[in-house]
Amino acid sequence: MIDLKNLTIEKAHEALQKGEFTCKELAEAYLKIIAERNKEINAYLEIYDDVLSQAEEAQKKFTDGTATTLTGIPFAIKDNILIKGHTVSAGSKILENYKAVYDATVIKDLKKVGAVLLGRTNMDEFAMGSSTQTSAFGVTHNPIDSSRVPGGSSGGSAAALAGDMALAALGTETCGSVREPAAFCGLVGLKPTYGAVSRQGIIAMGNSLDQVSPFGKCVRDTEIIFNLLSKYDKEDSTSVPDELRKLKAKSNKLKAARIGVPWHLFKEGVDAEVEENFKQSLEKLKNAGYEIIDIELPYSKYSLAAYYIIMPAEVSTNLSRFDGIRYGLSEPGDNLMEVYMRSRGKGFGKEARRRILLGAYVLSHGYYDAYYNKAIKVREKIREEIMHAFEKVDYILTPTAPILPFKIGEKLDNPVAMYLCDIFSAPANLAGVPSIALPSGFSSTGLPFSIQFMAPHFREDMLFNIGKKFEEIKENRIML
Repeated sequence: MIDLKNLTIEKAHEALQKGEFTCKELAEAYLKIIAERNKEINAYLEIYDDVLSQAEEAQKKFTDGTATTLTGIPFAIKDNILIKGHTVSAGSKILENYKAVYDATVIKDLKKVGAVLLGRTNMDEFAMGSSTQTSAFGVTHNPIDSSRVPGGSSGGSAAALAGDMALAALGTETCGSVREPAAFCGLVGLKPTYGAVSRQGIIAMGNSLDQVSPFGKCVRDTEIIFNLLSKYDKEDSTSVPDELRKLKAKSNKLKAARIGVPWHLFKEGVDAEVEENFKQSLEKLKNAGYEIIDIELPYSKYSLAAYYIIMPAEVSTNLSRFDGIRYGLSEPGDNLMEVYMRSRGKGFGKEARRRILLGAYVLSHGYYDAYYNKAIKVREKIREEIMHAFEKVDYILTPTAPILPFKIGEKLDNPVAMYLCDIFSAPANLAGVPSIALPSGFSSTGLPFSIQFMAPHFREDMLFNIGKKFEEIKENRIML
Protein backbone atom coordinates (compact mmCIF):
# COMPACT_ATOMS: atom_id res chain seq x y z
CA MET A 1 0.00 0.00 0.00
CA ILE A 2 1.30 3.48 -0.93
CA ASP A 3 1.82 5.78 2.06
CA LEU A 4 -0.05 8.79 0.63
CA LYS A 5 0.08 10.81 3.86
CA ASN A 6 3.87 11.09 3.84
CA LEU A 7 4.31 11.09 0.08
CA THR A 8 5.93 14.12 -1.57
CA ILE A 9 6.54 14.82 -5.26
CA GLU A 10 10.21 13.84 -5.03
CA LYS A 11 9.47 10.67 -3.04
CA ALA A 12 6.80 9.67 -5.58
CA HIS A 13 9.15 10.34 -8.51
CA GLU A 14 11.90 8.24 -6.95
CA ALA A 15 9.45 5.37 -6.29
CA LEU A 16 8.12 5.56 -9.86
CA GLN A 17 11.65 5.47 -11.23
CA LYS A 18 12.52 2.43 -9.11
CA GLY A 19 9.30 0.68 -10.11
CA GLU A 20 8.00 0.46 -6.54
CA PHE A 21 4.60 1.37 -8.01
CA THR A 22 3.34 2.54 -11.41
CA CYS A 23 1.68 5.80 -12.41
CA LYS A 24 -1.60 3.90 -12.73
CA GLU A 25 -1.30 2.41 -9.24
CA LEU A 26 -0.56 5.87 -7.81
CA ALA A 27 -3.59 7.36 -9.57
CA GLU A 28 -5.78 4.45 -8.38
CA ALA A 29 -4.66 5.04 -4.78
CA TYR A 30 -5.85 8.65 -4.97
CA LEU A 31 -9.09 7.72 -6.74
CA LYS A 32 -9.80 5.29 -3.90
CA ILE A 33 -9.43 8.03 -1.26
CA ILE A 34 -11.54 10.41 -3.37
CA ALA A 35 -14.30 7.80 -3.56
CA GLU A 36 -14.19 7.42 0.23
CA ARG A 37 -13.87 11.10 1.27
CA ASN A 38 -15.10 13.47 -1.41
CA LYS A 39 -18.79 13.05 -0.59
CA GLU A 40 -18.10 14.46 2.89
CA ILE A 41 -15.43 17.05 1.96
CA ASN A 42 -16.78 18.20 -1.46
CA ALA A 43 -13.29 19.11 -2.65
CA TYR A 44 -13.92 17.95 -6.22
CA LEU A 45 -16.81 18.97 -8.46
CA GLU A 46 -15.81 16.40 -11.07
CA ILE A 47 -13.32 13.53 -11.42
CA TYR A 48 -12.19 13.12 -15.01
CA ASP A 49 -13.01 9.84 -16.71
CA ASP A 50 -9.60 9.63 -18.43
CA VAL A 51 -7.46 9.64 -15.26
CA LEU A 52 -6.20 6.08 -15.68
CA SER A 53 -5.45 6.52 -19.38
CA GLN A 54 -3.49 9.69 -18.50
CA ALA A 55 -1.53 7.61 -15.97
CA GLU A 56 -0.80 4.92 -18.56
CA GLU A 57 0.52 7.56 -20.97
CA ALA A 58 2.69 8.97 -18.19
CA GLN A 59 4.12 5.50 -17.50
CA LYS A 60 5.43 5.36 -21.08
CA LYS A 61 7.71 8.30 -20.26
CA PHE A 62 9.34 6.26 -17.51
CA THR A 63 9.74 3.37 -19.94
CA ASP A 64 11.39 5.48 -22.65
CA GLY A 65 13.46 7.59 -20.23
CA THR A 66 11.77 10.97 -20.86
CA ALA A 67 10.07 11.25 -17.46
CA THR A 68 10.61 14.40 -15.39
CA THR A 69 9.91 15.08 -11.71
CA LEU A 70 6.21 15.83 -12.34
CA THR A 71 5.54 12.90 -14.68
CA GLY A 72 2.70 10.79 -13.28
CA ILE A 73 2.07 13.16 -10.36
CA PRO A 74 -1.71 13.44 -9.66
CA PHE A 75 -2.92 17.07 -9.63
CA ALA A 76 -6.13 18.72 -8.45
CA ILE A 77 -7.05 21.74 -10.60
CA LYS A 78 -9.16 24.71 -9.51
CA ASP A 79 -12.40 25.07 -11.48
CA ASN A 80 -11.43 28.36 -13.13
CA ILE A 81 -8.46 26.95 -15.06
CA LEU A 82 -9.42 25.81 -18.57
CA ILE A 83 -8.86 22.18 -19.57
CA LYS A 84 -9.91 21.48 -23.15
CA GLY A 85 -13.05 19.37 -23.48
CA HIS A 86 -13.91 19.55 -19.78
CA THR A 87 -16.49 21.63 -17.94
CA VAL A 88 -15.11 24.75 -16.24
CA SER A 89 -17.70 26.59 -14.18
CA ALA A 90 -15.72 28.90 -11.84
CA GLY A 91 -18.11 27.66 -9.15
CA SER A 92 -21.03 29.49 -10.78
CA LYS A 93 -24.43 28.48 -12.17
CA ILE A 94 -23.91 30.86 -15.07
CA LEU A 95 -21.12 28.59 -16.41
CA GLU A 96 -22.49 25.30 -15.09
CA ASN A 97 -22.47 23.57 -18.49
CA TYR A 98 -19.64 25.47 -20.20
CA LYS A 99 -16.92 23.28 -21.75
CA ALA A 100 -13.45 24.71 -22.34
CA VAL A 101 -12.40 24.85 -25.98
CA TYR A 102 -8.68 25.16 -25.26
CA ASP A 103 -6.10 24.44 -22.55
CA ALA A 104 -4.75 27.14 -20.24
CA THR A 105 -0.99 27.58 -20.69
CA VAL A 106 -0.31 26.05 -17.23
CA ILE A 107 -2.36 22.99 -18.24
CA LYS A 108 -0.38 22.65 -21.50
CA ASP A 109 2.81 22.71 -19.43
CA LEU A 110 1.51 20.04 -17.03
CA LYS A 111 0.27 17.84 -19.88
CA LYS A 112 3.64 18.17 -21.67
CA VAL A 113 5.50 16.61 -18.72
CA GLY A 114 2.85 13.91 -18.19
CA ALA A 115 1.21 15.11 -14.97
CA VAL A 116 -2.10 13.35 -14.23
CA LEU A 117 -5.08 15.71 -13.92
CA LEU A 118 -7.51 14.12 -11.47
CA GLY A 119 -10.38 16.60 -11.69
CA ARG A 120 -11.65 20.12 -11.08
CA THR A 121 -12.00 21.41 -7.55
CA ASN A 122 -14.65 23.50 -5.83
CA MET A 123 -14.12 27.23 -5.29
CA ASP A 124 -15.91 30.37 -4.20
CA GLU A 125 -17.99 31.63 -7.13
CA PHE A 126 -15.69 33.38 -9.60
CA ALA A 127 -13.05 33.26 -6.83
CA MET A 128 -15.03 35.72 -4.69
CA GLY A 129 -14.69 34.60 -1.10
CA SER A 130 -12.38 33.49 1.68
CA SER A 131 -14.10 30.26 2.73
CA THR A 132 -15.37 28.29 -0.33
CA GLN A 133 -18.91 28.84 0.93
CA THR A 134 -20.12 30.97 -2.00
CA SER A 135 -19.81 28.16 -4.58
CA ALA A 136 -23.05 27.39 -6.42
CA PHE A 137 -22.25 23.70 -5.93
CA GLY A 138 -22.08 23.42 -2.17
CA VAL A 139 -19.65 24.17 0.63
CA THR A 140 -16.23 22.53 0.83
CA HIS A 141 -15.25 21.17 4.26
CA ASN A 142 -11.83 21.33 5.87
CA PRO A 143 -10.34 17.78 6.02
CA ILE A 144 -8.65 18.61 9.35
CA ASP A 145 -12.03 19.43 10.94
CA SER A 146 -15.04 18.95 8.66
CA SER A 147 -17.13 21.41 10.69
CA ARG A 148 -14.82 24.22 9.57
CA VAL A 149 -14.05 26.01 6.30
CA PRO A 150 -10.90 25.21 4.28
CA GLY A 151 -10.38 28.88 3.39
CA GLY A 152 -10.95 30.32 -0.04
CA SER A 153 -11.33 30.94 -2.77
CA SER A 154 -9.15 27.93 -3.71
CA GLY A 155 -10.56 25.83 -0.87
CA GLY A 156 -11.33 22.79 -3.01
CA SER A 157 -7.72 22.44 -4.18
CA ALA A 158 -6.42 22.88 -0.62
CA ALA A 159 -8.92 20.36 0.78
CA ALA A 160 -8.04 17.82 -1.94
CA LEU A 161 -4.34 18.03 -1.10
CA ALA A 162 -4.76 18.12 2.68
CA GLY A 163 -7.22 15.22 2.51
CA ASP A 164 -4.79 12.98 0.56
CA MET A 165 -7.01 13.23 -2.53
CA ALA A 166 -4.16 14.63 -4.68
CA LEU A 167 -0.38 14.91 -4.46
CA ALA A 168 -0.25 18.45 -5.84
CA ALA A 169 -2.75 21.19 -6.59
CA LEU A 170 -3.19 24.42 -8.50
CA GLY A 171 -5.26 27.36 -7.34
CA THR A 172 -5.43 31.00 -8.30
CA GLU A 173 -4.84 33.96 -6.04
CA THR A 174 -6.26 37.48 -6.26
CA CYS A 175 -5.92 38.32 -2.56
CA GLY A 176 -4.89 35.43 -0.32
CA SER A 177 -6.94 32.83 -2.24
CA VAL A 178 -4.11 30.28 -2.06
CA ARG A 179 -2.19 31.42 1.02
CA GLU A 180 -5.28 31.50 3.27
CA PRO A 181 -6.52 27.98 2.30
CA ALA A 182 -2.93 26.77 2.72
CA ALA A 183 -2.97 28.27 6.23
CA PHE A 184 -6.35 26.76 7.11
CA CYS A 185 -5.42 23.30 5.79
CA GLY A 186 -1.83 23.07 7.07
CA LEU A 187 -0.17 23.34 3.64
CA VAL A 188 2.44 25.43 1.85
CA GLY A 189 0.96 27.97 -0.57
CA LEU A 190 2.95 30.18 -2.93
CA LYS A 191 1.68 33.44 -4.42
CA PRO A 192 4.17 34.11 -7.24
CA THR A 193 5.29 37.51 -8.49
CA TYR A 194 2.56 39.06 -10.66
CA GLY A 195 3.46 38.14 -14.25
CA ALA A 196 5.66 35.16 -13.33
CA VAL A 197 3.11 32.47 -14.29
CA SER A 198 0.85 32.70 -17.34
CA ARG A 199 -2.75 33.81 -16.80
CA GLN A 200 -3.79 32.69 -20.29
CA GLY A 201 -6.78 30.35 -19.99
CA ILE A 202 -7.76 31.49 -16.49
CA ILE A 203 -11.29 32.82 -15.92
CA ALA A 204 -10.48 36.34 -14.80
CA MET A 205 -11.64 37.97 -11.59
CA GLY A 206 -9.24 40.90 -11.21
CA ASN A 207 -6.83 41.16 -14.14
CA SER A 208 -4.24 43.27 -12.34
CA LEU A 209 -4.18 40.89 -9.35
CA ASP A 210 -4.93 37.28 -10.46
CA GLN A 211 -2.07 34.78 -10.44
CA VAL A 212 -1.99 30.98 -10.82
CA SER A 213 -0.47 29.64 -7.60
CA PRO A 214 0.67 26.18 -6.45
CA PHE A 215 -0.11 24.31 -3.23
CA GLY A 216 2.32 21.78 -1.79
CA LYS A 217 2.70 19.52 1.22
CA CYS A 218 6.18 20.97 1.66
CA VAL A 219 8.18 23.90 0.30
CA ARG A 220 10.08 21.71 -2.18
CA ASP A 221 6.81 20.55 -3.77
CA THR A 222 5.70 24.14 -4.46
CA GLU A 223 9.19 24.95 -5.78
CA ILE A 224 9.07 22.08 -8.28
CA ILE A 225 5.65 23.16 -9.59
CA PHE A 226 6.62 26.84 -9.75
CA ASN A 227 9.86 26.10 -11.61
CA LEU A 228 7.89 24.31 -14.33
CA LEU A 229 5.19 26.97 -14.70
CA SER A 230 7.25 30.16 -14.31
CA LYS A 231 8.11 31.33 -17.82
CA TYR A 232 7.27 34.05 -20.31
CA ASP A 233 4.08 33.43 -22.31
CA LYS A 234 3.50 35.57 -25.41
CA GLU A 235 -0.22 34.68 -25.22
CA ASP A 236 -0.52 36.57 -21.91
CA SER A 237 -0.07 40.34 -22.11
CA THR A 238 0.71 40.48 -18.37
CA SER A 239 3.47 37.87 -18.57
CA VAL A 240 6.90 39.37 -17.82
CA PRO A 241 9.66 38.73 -20.43
CA ASP A 242 12.71 36.72 -19.33
CA GLU A 243 15.19 39.60 -19.59
CA LEU A 244 13.08 41.74 -17.21
CA ARG A 245 12.79 38.84 -14.74
CA LYS A 246 16.58 38.50 -14.65
CA LEU A 247 17.01 42.26 -14.25
CA LYS A 248 14.58 42.37 -11.31
CA ALA A 249 16.20 39.39 -9.59
CA LYS A 250 19.73 40.74 -10.14
CA SER A 251 18.82 44.08 -8.56
CA ASN A 252 18.13 42.38 -5.21
CA LYS A 253 21.17 41.01 -3.39
CA LEU A 254 20.74 37.70 -1.56
CA LYS A 255 21.89 38.40 2.01
CA ALA A 256 18.71 36.76 3.20
CA ALA A 257 19.20 37.14 6.92
CA ARG A 258 17.11 40.21 7.86
CA ILE A 259 13.41 39.81 8.53
CA GLY A 260 11.16 42.86 8.81
CA VAL A 261 8.01 42.71 10.97
CA PRO A 262 5.33 45.44 10.63
CA TRP A 263 4.00 45.20 14.20
CA HIS A 264 1.72 48.19 13.72
CA LEU A 265 -0.53 46.05 11.46
CA PHE A 266 -1.28 43.75 14.44
CA LYS A 267 -3.14 46.34 16.48
CA GLU A 268 -6.58 44.80 16.04
CA GLY A 269 -8.34 41.74 14.69
CA VAL A 270 -5.58 39.19 15.31
CA ASP A 271 -6.48 36.17 17.48
CA ALA A 272 -4.38 35.91 20.64
CA GLU A 273 -3.39 32.31 19.79
CA VAL A 274 -2.33 33.35 16.27
CA GLU A 275 -0.21 36.20 17.62
CA GLU A 276 1.40 33.96 20.24
CA ASN A 277 2.35 31.36 17.61
CA PHE A 278 3.76 34.13 15.43
CA LYS A 279 5.94 35.36 18.31
CA GLN A 280 7.15 31.81 18.95
CA SER A 281 8.02 31.40 15.25
CA LEU A 282 9.91 34.71 15.36
CA GLU A 283 11.87 33.52 18.39
CA LYS A 284 12.85 30.33 16.57
CA LEU A 285 14.05 32.34 13.57
CA LYS A 286 15.97 34.68 15.86
CA ASN A 287 17.62 31.74 17.66
CA ALA A 288 18.59 30.31 14.27
CA GLY A 289 20.55 33.48 13.46
CA TYR A 290 18.08 35.69 11.60
CA GLU A 291 17.98 39.39 12.47
CA ILE A 292 14.46 40.59 13.33
CA ILE A 293 13.81 44.27 12.50
CA ASP A 294 10.71 46.33 13.28
CA ILE A 295 9.50 48.12 10.15
CA GLU A 296 6.78 50.64 9.39
CA LEU A 297 4.46 50.25 6.39
CA PRO A 298 2.12 53.20 6.99
CA TYR A 299 0.18 52.88 3.71
CA SER A 300 -0.27 49.10 4.01
CA LYS A 301 -2.98 49.56 6.63
CA TYR A 302 -5.11 50.86 3.74
CA SER A 303 -4.38 47.86 1.53
CA LEU A 304 -7.63 46.04 2.21
CA ALA A 305 -9.69 49.18 1.61
CA ALA A 306 -7.85 49.84 -1.68
CA TYR A 307 -8.21 46.20 -2.71
CA TYR A 308 -11.97 46.21 -2.14
CA ILE A 309 -12.30 49.13 -4.56
CA ILE A 310 -9.89 47.95 -7.27
CA MET A 311 -11.02 44.30 -7.29
CA PRO A 312 -14.80 44.92 -7.59
CA ALA A 313 -14.11 47.46 -10.36
CA GLU A 314 -12.25 44.78 -12.31
CA VAL A 315 -14.90 42.18 -11.42
CA SER A 316 -17.73 44.33 -12.80
CA THR A 317 -15.80 44.69 -16.06
CA ASN A 318 -14.79 41.03 -16.38
CA LEU A 319 -18.19 39.57 -15.51
CA SER A 320 -20.01 41.81 -17.99
CA ARG A 321 -19.17 39.22 -20.67
CA PHE A 322 -21.59 36.78 -19.03
CA ASP A 323 -24.73 38.17 -20.62
CA GLY A 324 -26.74 35.09 -21.60
CA ILE A 325 -25.89 35.65 -25.27
CA ARG A 326 -22.31 34.65 -25.99
CA TYR A 327 -21.89 31.62 -23.70
CA GLY A 328 -23.03 30.17 -20.42
CA LEU A 329 -26.55 30.20 -18.98
CA SER A 330 -29.18 31.92 -21.12
CA GLU A 331 -32.69 32.60 -19.82
CA PRO A 332 -35.28 33.56 -22.48
CA GLY A 333 -36.93 36.99 -22.33
CA ASP A 334 -39.15 39.24 -24.44
CA ASN A 335 -36.25 41.54 -25.30
CA LEU A 336 -32.48 41.77 -24.98
CA MET A 337 -32.52 43.58 -21.63
CA GLU A 338 -34.81 40.93 -20.17
CA VAL A 339 -32.45 38.16 -21.35
CA TYR A 340 -29.55 39.97 -19.63
CA MET A 341 -31.45 40.48 -16.40
CA ARG A 342 -32.92 36.99 -16.17
CA SER A 343 -29.66 35.22 -17.13
CA ARG A 344 -27.56 37.21 -14.68
CA GLY A 345 -30.19 37.16 -11.94
CA LYS A 346 -30.41 33.38 -12.07
CA GLY A 347 -26.75 32.70 -12.93
CA PHE A 348 -24.86 34.89 -10.44
CA GLY A 349 -24.88 34.21 -6.69
CA LYS A 350 -25.28 36.80 -3.94
CA GLU A 351 -21.56 37.56 -3.45
CA ALA A 352 -20.93 37.92 -7.20
CA ARG A 353 -23.88 40.30 -7.51
CA ARG A 354 -22.66 42.30 -4.50
CA ARG A 355 -19.22 42.82 -6.01
CA ILE A 356 -20.55 43.61 -9.49
CA LEU A 357 -22.77 46.33 -7.99
CA LEU A 358 -19.93 47.71 -5.88
CA GLY A 359 -17.58 47.73 -8.88
CA ALA A 360 -20.10 49.41 -11.15
CA TYR A 361 -20.66 52.05 -8.46
CA VAL A 362 -16.97 52.94 -7.96
CA LEU A 363 -16.50 53.21 -11.74
CA SER A 364 -19.61 55.33 -12.30
CA HIS A 365 -19.53 58.99 -13.33
CA GLY A 366 -18.94 61.19 -10.32
CA TYR A 367 -17.41 58.43 -8.19
CA TYR A 368 -14.54 57.25 -10.42
CA ASP A 369 -12.12 59.91 -9.13
CA ALA A 370 -13.38 59.75 -5.55
CA TYR A 371 -12.92 55.97 -5.25
CA TYR A 372 -11.18 54.12 -8.08
CA ASN A 373 -8.52 56.71 -8.92
CA LYS A 374 -7.77 57.25 -5.24
CA ALA A 375 -7.40 53.48 -4.67
CA ILE A 376 -4.98 53.23 -7.62
CA LYS A 377 -2.84 56.00 -6.05
CA VAL A 378 -2.88 54.24 -2.67
CA ARG A 379 -1.88 50.99 -4.38
CA GLU A 380 1.16 52.70 -5.88
CA LYS A 381 2.11 54.11 -2.47
CA ILE A 382 1.86 50.60 -0.97
CA ARG A 383 4.06 49.20 -3.75
CA GLU A 384 6.63 51.97 -3.22
CA GLU A 385 6.82 51.52 0.56
CA ILE A 386 7.23 47.74 0.24
CA MET A 387 10.04 48.24 -2.31
CA HIS A 388 11.62 50.76 0.06
CA ALA A 389 11.33 48.27 2.96
CA PHE A 390 13.26 45.71 0.90
CA GLU A 391 16.22 48.09 0.86
CA LYS A 392 16.49 47.54 4.64
CA VAL A 393 15.30 43.94 5.04
CA ASP A 394 15.33 40.78 2.95
CA TYR A 395 11.90 39.50 3.96
CA ILE A 396 8.67 40.86 5.42
CA LEU A 397 6.94 38.47 7.83
CA THR A 398 3.37 38.37 9.18
CA PRO A 399 0.84 35.70 10.12
CA THR A 400 -0.85 34.36 6.97
CA ALA A 401 -4.35 34.95 8.38
CA PRO A 402 -5.44 36.82 11.52
CA ILE A 403 -7.67 33.97 12.68
CA LEU A 404 -7.85 30.17 12.78
CA PRO A 405 -10.23 28.23 10.48
CA PHE A 406 -13.76 29.22 11.43
CA LYS A 407 -16.97 27.19 11.52
CA ILE A 408 -19.00 26.66 8.35
CA GLY A 409 -21.84 29.19 8.29
CA GLU A 410 -19.92 31.79 10.31
CA LYS A 411 -19.35 35.23 8.75
CA LEU A 412 -21.68 34.57 5.79
CA ASP A 413 -24.08 37.25 7.02
CA ASN A 414 -21.23 39.67 7.67
CA PRO A 415 -19.24 40.17 4.45
CA VAL A 416 -16.93 42.77 6.04
CA ALA A 417 -15.83 40.25 8.71
CA MET A 418 -15.15 37.76 5.89
CA TYR A 419 -13.14 40.36 3.94
CA LEU A 420 -10.97 41.04 7.02
CA CYS A 421 -9.54 37.52 6.67
CA ASP A 422 -7.42 39.00 3.85
CA ILE A 423 -5.85 41.75 5.96
CA PHE A 424 -2.31 40.29 5.77
CA SER A 425 -2.71 39.01 2.20
CA ALA A 426 -3.57 42.25 0.39
CA PRO A 427 -0.19 44.08 0.49
CA ALA A 428 1.63 41.36 -1.52
CA ASN A 429 -1.15 41.23 -4.13
CA LEU A 430 -1.36 45.00 -4.53
CA ALA A 431 2.44 45.33 -4.77
CA GLY A 432 2.78 42.26 -7.05
CA VAL A 433 5.54 40.72 -4.89
CA PRO A 434 5.81 36.99 -4.16
CA SER A 435 4.72 35.54 -0.83
CA ILE A 436 4.74 32.06 0.70
CA ALA A 437 2.52 30.66 3.46
CA LEU A 438 4.17 28.09 5.75
CA PRO A 439 2.65 25.84 8.44
CA SER A 440 3.94 26.97 11.85
CA GLY A 441 2.33 24.59 14.32
CA PHE A 442 -1.06 23.65 15.75
CA SER A 443 -3.45 25.21 18.23
CA SER A 444 -4.63 23.55 21.43
CA THR A 445 -7.63 22.26 19.46
CA GLY A 446 -5.48 20.82 16.64
CA LEU A 447 -6.06 23.62 14.10
CA PRO A 448 -3.10 24.74 11.95
CA PHE A 449 -1.16 27.99 12.38
CA SER A 450 0.64 29.64 9.48
CA ILE A 451 3.12 32.43 8.85
CA GLN A 452 3.92 34.12 5.54
CA PHE A 453 7.06 35.67 4.08
CA MET A 454 7.15 38.31 1.35
CA ALA A 455 10.23 38.87 -0.84
CA PRO A 456 11.13 41.29 -3.65
CA HIS A 457 9.79 40.77 -7.20
CA PHE A 458 11.00 37.52 -8.82
CA ARG A 459 12.82 36.40 -5.67
CA GLU A 460 10.80 33.23 -5.20
CA ASP A 461 14.22 31.56 -4.75
CA MET A 462 14.61 33.50 -1.49
CA LEU A 463 11.17 32.34 -0.34
CA PHE A 464 12.00 28.70 -1.09
CA ASN A 465 15.32 29.11 0.72
CA ILE A 466 13.87 30.51 3.95
CA GLY A 467 10.83 28.23 3.66
CA LYS A 468 12.97 25.10 3.68
CA LYS A 469 15.05 26.48 6.54
CA PHE A 470 11.92 27.28 8.53
CA GLU A 471 10.66 23.70 8.03
CA GLU A 472 13.84 22.58 9.80
CA ILE A 473 13.92 25.43 12.34
CA LYS A 474 10.37 24.49 13.40
CA GLU A 475 11.74 21.16 14.57
CA ASN A 476 14.79 22.89 16.13
CA ARG A 477 17.06 20.97 13.78
CA ILE A 478 19.29 23.73 12.34
CA MET A 479 21.15 26.93 13.02
CA LEU A 480 22.23 29.34 10.28
